[in-house]
Amino acid sequence: MKLHGGRFADPAGVSPEHEAEMRRVVDRMTRWAGNRSDVVGLLLVGSCARGTAGPDSDVDLVVLSTAPARYAEDDGWAREPALGEVIRVRDRGTVTEWRYATASGLEVEVNVGPARWARTDPVDAGTRRVVTDGARPLYDPAGILGALIQACG
Repeated sequence: MKLHGGRFADPAGVSPEHEAEMRRVVDRMTRWAGNRSDVVGLLLVGSCARGTAGPDSDVDLVVLSTAPARYAEDDGWAREPALGEVIRVRDRGTVTEWRYATASGLEVEVNVGPARWARTDPVDAGTRRVVTDGARPLYDPAGILGALIQACG
C-alpha cells in the first residue's frame, strides 16, 4: 500500500474492505496527531509504507511526542482515534509499543517515543532499521521526519 500525496494506491492482494479500514486508521491517526500540541511527528512504517501490504498486514506507526511519558501507561489517548482493543503493551527501549485490534481483526501497532528518536547526528541503529525498512511521514510540521529519512537514505 503506497502513499501518493497522502493517498493509498493499489495494495496487492488486499481486499477493498481491508484497504479501506487501513486507510481509515491512518486518516484518524493523522488527524489526531495534528490536533495534539505535544505530537511532533507521525510516521507510517513497515509494509504499508513500502507499498507491500498484504491481506494479513497490520498498520505500523511511530508517534513522536515532547511528552511521551503521558502515553506510557494509559491508553486513554487511543480512544479518540478509535484504534480498538489493546492486545499488548511493551517497552521497546526508546519507545513504548501499543498494539491494538479493531473489531474486524486489523492490528494497529503504535510506537510512542520522544522526538529524540528522530535525531540525525548520529541516527540510532534501531531507528535506521525502522526507517530503511519503509517509512512515510504522515505528520511532520517541523520536518524532523523528512530530515531523518534523508539521513537514512
